[in-house]
Amino acid sequence: MSVWSQLVGQEPAVETLSAAVTDPASMTHAWLFTGPPGSGRSVAAKTFAAALQCEPGTGCGECTGCRTALAGTHADVRLVVPEGLSISVAEMRALVQTAARRPATGRWQIVIIADADRLTEGASNALLKAVEEPPSRTVFLLCAPSDHPEDVSVTIRSRCRLVNLRTPPPEAIARVLVERDGIESELARWAASVCGGHVGRARRLATDEAARQRRAEVLRIPTNLRRPADVFAAADVLIKAAEADAAEESKERDEAERNELRTAMGGDGTGKGVAAAKRSAEAAVKALEKKQKSRATRTQRDTLDLALVDLAGFYRDVLVVPSGARLNHPDVAEYSTEAARRWSPDQALRRLEAVLACRESILWNVKPRIAVEAMVATLAE
Repeated sequence: MSVWSQLVGQEPAVETLSAAVTDPASMTHAWLFTGPPGSGRSVAAKTFAAALQCEPGTGCGECTGCRTALAGTHADVRLVVPEGLSISVAEMRALVQTAARRPATGRWQIVIIADADRLTEGASNALLKAVEEPPSRTVFLLCAPSDHPEDVSVTIRSRCRLVNLRTPPPEAIARVLVERDGIESELARWAASVCGGHVGRARRLATDEAARQRRAEVLRIPTNLRRPADVFAAADVLIKAAEADAAEESKERDEAERNELRTAMGGDGTGKGVAAAKRSAEAAVKALEKKQKSRATRTQRDTLDLALVDLAGFYRDVLVVPSGARLNHPDVAEYSTEAARRWSPDQALRRLEAVLACRESILWNVKPRIAVEAMVATLAE
């Protein structure tokens, strides 16, 4: 299968990117992929990188260049995903130095920055210098959400070619779940209809019963707020769902990283010098655990944000029920229909605004529990 099959429902973007691969006049040294959450920004960047490294030059998906680039093992393709809440200037300077080298095995030296909106000011300045005067065989692929494009500095954006991704239609998501992931068709259609256009979320819902249960608990919150005590219970549901998702996602990866580091540092060795090796290993493990803690914080906030998106989708459904528009959560249409009968449009809108304000507060580093409790108190009024 061609590498372009990785992009779900993105035909206009595929046309632009494939033209750049085959036509040197369409190629440029810096690209910015934007789109709503779940549209596949980083997937598009990795797919484009694979096509650029393709040995036949078409994005065949079969050659060594395509396969290693998609797998993340190509020597000339570097993917930067912030482990914490931001990308530091030191990390970016090291990356820029590496990007200045000539390709070792491929046609291009490619740098993919998965969350360019998380660059600190210093990191943005370091990247800007490289984007302004790039080496001849280096390509920068930046990814950022379209709802906050200003989070990427205007000087960097002005030097990038923009690729806008759209929310994939449910039919395209269901098809890829069936064909690529082997998911039963009925379950795939349900997951595609409730994921809000987020392909990764659809796959998670289709394959993880616990994720489906946590989503159901979140969507019961609006109609279960009847007493003051329900405010704190509902906040607990949201926080614990995010913690459970983050712990499940991080557990195996964290343990594998610790074991790999201990082995590399000789922490399990015996013989002369083993005590010094163990001390060095333990110090390195502590540094790794600090990094993992920062990553866990980010993962928890990202998963909480997905739950808040589900909640915002419910209140949006309440507003559009009378118009007969497509619902975000068609499987709980009876709840949104009941709420539409009980609440005026102004009341539903105020609740939706409270959810959106909570998302923004967490983005500005307000403690998640404080932000969620304030939101739920508003929802219960």
